[in-house]
Amino acid sequence: MKGKILLIEDNEQNAYLVSYLLGARDWQVVAASDGRSGLDLADAENPDMILLDIQLPGMDGYEVARKLREKNHLDGTPIIAVTSYAMPGDRENCLAAGCTGYIEKPIDPATFAEQVERYARNAE
Repeated sequence: MKGKILLIEDNEQNAYLVSYLLGARDWQVVAASDGRSGLDLADAENPDMILLDIQLPGMDGYEVARKLREKNHLDGTPIIAVTSYAMPGDRENCLAAGCTGYIEKPIDPATFAEQVERYARNAE
């Protein structure tokens, strides 16, 4: 196994696709459907990487990213925004909130796992 990825994504179809693509590349994926449960899983699972949707119910991904960055045990853990927010400034807002990187939705199944793994390699 390559490592553990926490996916925080409220859309079941997107979560399934991401889990399938990364699982096929030997990643363990644990998933949360909202920010609060994502924060709890980050504490319980200590993931190697976090994939974070920005448009979440209750607590948006920007707030989740900021709260994740407050957790000492996640220092150095890549947080990648995977979002349909693609307007000018959205990428910068994700980075300012504490994300390490940014992948636009809709994801390309042919290249998505490689994009994610690039962030993992850069974190080593």
